[in-house]
Amino acid sequence: MRYISTRGQAPALSFEEVVLTGMASDGGLYVPETIPTLSTEDLEAMAGLSYAEIAFRVMKPFVGGEIDDATFRNLVEDAYSTFSHEAVVPLNQLSSNHFLLELFHGPTLAFKDVALQLLGRILDHFLAKRGERAVIMGATSGDTGSAAIEGCRHCDNLDIFILHPHKRVSEVQRRQMTSVLADNVFNIAIEGDFDDAQAMVKASFADQTFLNGTRLVAVNSINWARIMAQVVYYVASAVALGAPHREVSFSVPSANFGNVFAGYVAYRMGLPVKQFVVATNANDILHRTLADNDFSKQALKATLAPSMDIVVSSNFERLLFEAYDRDGDAVRDLLERFQHEPAVLAEAPLARLREKFVSHSVDDDTILEVIREAHGGTKELLDPHTATGYRAAERVRADASTPMITLATAHPAKFADAVLQAGFEGVPLPAHMADLLEREERYTVLPAELEAVQAFVAEQRR
Repeated sequence: MRYISTRGQAPALSFEEVVLTGMASDGGLYVPETIPTLSTEDLEAMAGLSYAEIAFRVMKPFVGGEIDDATFRNLVEDAYSTFSHEAVVPLNQLSSNHFLLELFHGPTLAFKDVALQLLGRILDHFLAKRGERAVIMGATSGDTGSAAIEGCRHCDNLDIFILHPHKRVSEVQRRQMTSVLADNVFNIAIEGDFDDAQAMVKASFADQTFLNGTRLVAVNSINWARIMAQVVYYVASAVALGAPHREVSFSVPSANFGNVFAGYVAYRMGLPVKQFVVATNANDILHRTLADNDFSKQALKATLAPSMDIVVSSNFERLLFEAYDRDGDAVRDLLERFQHEPAVLAEAPLARLREKFVSHSVDDDTILEVIREAHGGTKELLDPHTATGYRAAERVRADASTPMITLATAHPAKFADAVLQAGFEGVPLPAHMADLLEREERYTVLPAELEAVQAFVAEQRR
């Protein structure tokens, strides 16, 4: 298996090289040169298997033999042994044909654990094989940071630096990051927003000279292995509901687009998907693009769903690459225009996207309304991000006869403020986090200046 850049001007890499490289040298994102396929027989054979076994079978083609089967199976089983539910990502039936895919049973109560528990282990495996150390830099709007830290805190060959927007993540999200006092964990609170943090991470990957030869590794959804691991739960949930012999649809709370792109990869592999519903909060670039062909930046709005508070959806580039028939030059030209002025997609690529994707956007008042509505009808308490997916699924699903799976991306206890505003008393943290708000914190506040951040990373790495 080889991987190519969405902008067409970087060398093709192996799986190991892609995992250790992250972003392509031409500024693009890596995708498989060819998408592997799952036959009807392959999907049928997954019925009743454990999540770890399904994960091994789905991901094995992407690894391309660069980790031997026994070792890879052990890495996968070890990663998912950290989840509190035996099913790892259980399906919860809400109504006659609407299901909640609970992706929050990992160590940090968010969907990103599904990928990052595995990615940390893969990175440590490759670095140990090479006799190397590496530095991880990542930006988070809330959940990625804590999940990355939990996935890498025990890694022998990694130091991890996570940037989060100062005072713009929930207290639970912040403390899940800053209360991890491991020697290889460093938290940086940026005096800016998520896009400032993300821009500095991207700039650091583009010019890594500040590390004097130490490898810089990405664990956000720039890294292909994150997408690869997320493909699995689309397959597992669809098979549980009758695939490949029936179609399913998915509603996905969406910001950086990595999660829903993983679903698209599952569809391209052969999973029968009728519809992907892209759900956004008031930061609605994905909805505006799909609905109105308005591919433009707008000012960031702080919302009750902070993990979705971003201006630029980085992983949308991967889908644009597919929509433009893998024409890297066309994607590069479009994204260069987008940086400086409002852009529009060409007619044919937009039409291709609309064949499989629909979208819906909700504001904060609607999020609170949905939390109350969903609880009244199902007794389930949704976090504000999942609430966007729930409302979108109900509003724009193609038909009621196709099973709809809404992705529950976080445990409601992570967003107590929204739950309280919706009129509930709140949700207790799980037992293993009961003392989270009393734990000692450690983090450094820095200005949103690239030089200051890079100097801190260079000085503090082991």
